[in-house]
Amino acid sequence: NDFKPTAARPYVLGLPTGSTPLILYKKLVQAYKEGKVSFQHVVTFNMDEYVGLARNHPESYHSFMWENLFRHIDIQPQNAHVLDGNAPDLLAECKRYEEMIQSHGGIKLFLAGIGPDGHIAFNEPGSSLSSRTRVKTLAQETLVANARFFAGDHSAVPRMALTVGVGTVLDAEEVLVLITGSHKAHALAKCIEEGINHMFTVSAIQMHPKAIVVCDEDATLELRVRTAKYFKSLPHREEMLGLPYLPGQEGQDAAEPTAKRLKA
Repeated sequence: NDFKPTAARPYVLGLPTGSTPLILYKKLVQAYKEGKVSFQHVVTFNMDEYVGLARNHPESYHSFMWENLFRHIDIQPQNAHVLDGNAPDLLAECKRYEEMIQSHGGIKLFLAGIGPDGHIAFNEPGSSLSSRTRVKTLAQETLVANARFFAGDHSAVPRMALTVGVGTVLDAEEVLVLITGSHKAHALAKCIEEGINHMFTVSAIQMHPKAIVVCDEDATLELRVRTAKYFKSLPHREEMLGLPYLPGQEGQDAAEPTAKRLKA
């Protein structure tokens, strides 16, 4: 709302899929229904899409976004962009997607989730940290993790996907990464306690001047005690000084230990 988007100057969002952002999408839908926010002048770009899965397949990310967010708000269909995993020329589709992002002036805020192995979008371990939108072969761990969406059958999970690159994410003006659950605790620790490592592609957000991690308590289980105490104390220190707490102002690798600050 502070941005005051218009048709000529839309707010451009990067969006993830999966179970992690569902609570956020529910809150956004609720805020829209309560008249607190409008998506009429919002343009979205999703992070990824499976190759070879029909757009109307219940587990395609196109279906996911329309089922969980788009059909419940006033976004204009032509402004909701999802990669086409059935394009006749996948390389051309990836190039088109990058160009479309640039034609809208870049992404203002990229919301992201991660996998248990620390991959962001489908930038699997070993991905280039300067990568752009491209075709990726999915790692076995990702296939197993995503099998829950395919009746537990990891052989039914598509082996390839189109995904924005790490560099594409880092180009956004701001990045907010959602990390929840004890199964992602190791990835969170790697993300904020160790150096930048292409085997944990989410760690690249350390290079971003306006990045923040929002996590729940379970995701902090592998953090050092001192690390957890430090980040948990930040809001309290601001309050003691009579200052508003602004997530991210203390450093680009900031982690907020609870999800209670997620607001529409």
